[in-house]
Amino acid sequence: MAQYDVIVIGAGPGGYVAAIRCAQLGLKTACVEGRETLGGTCLNVGCIPSKALLHASHQLHEAEHNFAAMGLKGKAPTVDWKQMLSYKDDVIGQNTKGIEFLFKKNKIDWIKGWASIPEAGKVKVGDETHDAKNIIIASGSVPASVPGADVEIDEKVVVTSTGALELPKVPKKMIVIGAGVIGLEMGSVYARLGAEVEVIEYLDAITPGMDAEVQRSLQKLLSKQGLKFTLGAAVSKVETKGGKATVTYKLRKDDSEQSAEADVVLVATGRKPYTDGLGLDALGIATTDRGQIKTDGHWQTSVKGIYAIGDAITGPMLAHKAEDEGMACAEVIAGKHGHVNYGVIPGVIYTWPEVASVGATEQELKNEGRAYKVGKFSFMGNGRAKAVFAGEGFVKILADKETDRILGCHIIGPSAGDLIHEVCVAMEYGGSAEDLALTCHAHPTFSEAVREAALACGDGPIHS
Repeated sequence: MAQYDVIVIGAGPGGYVAAIRCAQLGLKTACVEGRETLGGTCLNVGCIPSKALLHASHQLHEAEHNFAAMGLKGKAPTVDWKQMLSYKDDVIGQNTKGIEFLFKKNKIDWIKGWASIPEAGKVKVGDETHDAKNIIIASGSVPASVPGADVEIDEKVVVTSTGALELPKVPKKMIVIGAGVIGLEMGSVYARLGAEVEVIEYLDAITPGMDAEVQRSLQKLLSKQGLKFTLGAAVSKVETKGGKATVTYKLRKDDSEQSAEADVVLVATGRKPYTDGLGLDALGIATTDRGQIKTDGHWQTSVKGIYAIGDAITGPMLAHKAEDEGMACAEVIAGKHGHVNYGVIPGVIYTWPEVASVGATEQELKNEGRAYKVGKFSFMGNGRAKAVFAGEGFVKILADKETDRILGCHIIGPSAGDLIHEVCVAMEYGGSAEDLALTCHAHPTFSEAVREAALACGDGPIHS
């Protein structure tokens, strides 16, 4: 039996990146994964397949609403749902096979099966026990249920994001429970494909935790696209009968009980750490009340030599956060200095328009009594955006009132998920709004809107 320097449990974005970085640093590495393919939730039933369906359905939207205005005449395309799912599956296959190639290239052993940790330095998979000087837990997360509600998920009528990616047909009516990232993205897909979509959210605003102005703008734009929102509603139960589901909920404003029927109900109320079967209790590994593994400043658990990263620990459940932790944890194990700047982790919602944010929101700055200034620019003033029917939305930059240092940025508009990164780089180096404003941006590009927002933190934008 091989003696490994590191065994990584889980081959999602955190796990496979940690394994590759460990191997690059000269550590003999293995990765345990029970799925038939590598890549975890993200590549198999999460980030990647959902983006494929978002892309396909957006092309349909463009054909139905904008092609004629550009002089592209003809019948709008019809939806071949089976072919669209095949396209999605092909995208998954290309990505998961890519991870297999990277494992072989970096001489990482893929131990197939589900892992447990009988003791520090040991990882059991099936009937075999493997020795490792260090263990990294990157076991990811699973969909969470609706708090305090009677809901039974069958992945046919009542589905999680996994089931929503492989429905046998486009439903006539879909109810989405939860107005977070997953709910809005999948709701957008099915609304574009012709489904009537209603989003039921417990809070009084969508996208919890995001900039309030962005929340309002996104809800308005998604409503124009056909999504219906019922906010301030506590779901109590979901009943299925005859291939349909009835959702019962109570409106918090007047305590009235309501119900709605749908062909499919998507439960999108967040995710929770997945650590089942690892044996954490027997090992004495400390966890939080929410089931997250407690770690120190170097991602080490309460048991020496056992580390944890990604969705299994505290922090935002984002693939890129897990990747950063995976690289940093590998550096620490190799005797180097691993670091993650948790203040500069962007978040993106891939609706249309996209939404992206990094750093503090205005409410957070107000709560801490921080003096700040706001630079805002509308995409209606951006030539490229107007040319491609993408003038709705804005860029908002928040900067320290005295030092001009960028504290946060919130974008709703075209390619927001890509535009946010120049602000991330600026924040990583302690940059100011003026630094962005003085940086030449190519014309015509969407990124000019970021520069204009930075200019608005000073003497004012040029095109507004």
